[in-house]
Amino acid sequence: MNIPSKPSRILIALVFLFSCKSTAQWEGQGPIQIIETNDKPVTIQTKQTFDAGEGVYFSNELEGARLNEVQRMNDTLIQVTILPENQPVNPSPWYGFKIWSEKPQEFWIQFSYGGIGFHRYFPKSSLDGIDYVNVDSTDFFQPKTEERRPELGFLKVNSSKDTLWIAAQDRMGTAHVQQWKEELLKKDFVSKITIGKSKEGRPLEVLKIGEADDQQMLMVISMQHPPELTGYLAMEAFIEELVKDSPEARKFRKKYNLYVMPQMNPDGVANGHWRHNVGGIDLNRDWVNFNQPETKALSQFMEKKVAESGGEFIFAADFHSTWEDIFYTNNEELEGNFPGLIPKVIKSSSKRIPGYIPNIRPNEGNERSVTSNSYFFFVHQAESMTFEVGDNTPRDVIQMKGQFLAEELMKILNKKKW
Repeated sequence: MNIPSKPSRILIALVFLFSCKSTAQWEGQGPIQIIETNDKPVTIQTKQTFDAGEGVYFSNELEGARLNEVQRMNDTLIQVTILPENQPVNPSPWYGFKIWSEKPQEFWIQFSYGGIGFHRYFPKSSLDGIDYVNVDSTDFFQPKTEERRPELGFLKVNSSKDTLWIAAQDRMGTAHVQQWKEELLKKDFVSKITIGKSKEGRPLEVLKIGEADDQQMLMVISMQHPPELTGYLAMEAFIEELVKDSPEARKFRKKYNLYVMPQMNPDGVANGHWRHNVGGIDLNRDWVNFNQPETKALSQFMEKKVAESGGEFIFAADFHSTWEDIFYTNNEELEGNFPGLIPKVIKSSSKRIPGYIPNIRPNEGNERSVTSNSYFFFVHQAESMTFEVGDNTPRDVIQMKGQFLAEELMKILNKKKW
């Protein structure tokens, strides 16, 4: 019996995945709402250990955790309440906490969001707080409702003296991003630039990748919204292709400098926020007024870089997560520094994935909006896109999409003579 190789198995799985999906593409988010971006109060969750009775304990005493209340409902049911940092807020809550008990016990956890949100993330568990797996599907259920997105979720757990971690996504907190940056910094063509500090004093850092003269530059960002891990993973795969010791990547780095800010909202990530920074603001609505330190620091960095070098940003990408994969692009009738670059990159990279038809949603407007994508295009004329990666997109597929986007981008840019 011939067993397919791993790449072959991935391709077979992809063909099955995309052939089974509905032909109707998701329409994506509604119109972008303009909001006030001056500071709003946030409620910082109290870090503590919760006594759930009968020798069972919960804790949010770890970076990236989100857990506000614990209440025992009966002998076999414990309710956890997850609340946002402030309101109004996107109603898709992040959660993360630890559990242990004095003796082995089996019980159910009821997730509740105080009537504010719905249960978005399928639970993951870990025995060491590092390596997470999806819980068994038979151990998690949501009551059927007439609404598309029910609030309540129920998870069966088996606790013991050994700590069990439960989280909405793996890689909680900021440490994994720092470790990734440190690995990249071992390469002699990668350097770190501190462009400011967050409200809680965390460094806002940009990595420079390349050996060029800043005449043609690229910008990549991710994690404006704290829980959006799958977008971050696609960004990682994208960047890792550009730093490889391949002929295409070496040629690219001689011609272009890439700047990447992998974690735009470190305070929000560290505090387990649903969406906002510690200023209580959705950063992706602050790219006109720049009232928040994160957006202000990056915009000033980019504008200073252009002024000092006399160069230009030709490409920019912002990686996010949502229900299904979708690309948000600018009006294709408008021309930036490299007309047609974004559609070419998306379409050529997508053709390499069997059966995959990219969901591309161009903006029909002609005026600047409040998002990063709009700022990159209308202020810098950089051909820009927002890539939203599905929460449940398989990790192998995320890796392929990020890799192929980078490969096709390099092929096009390496051929360009400025």
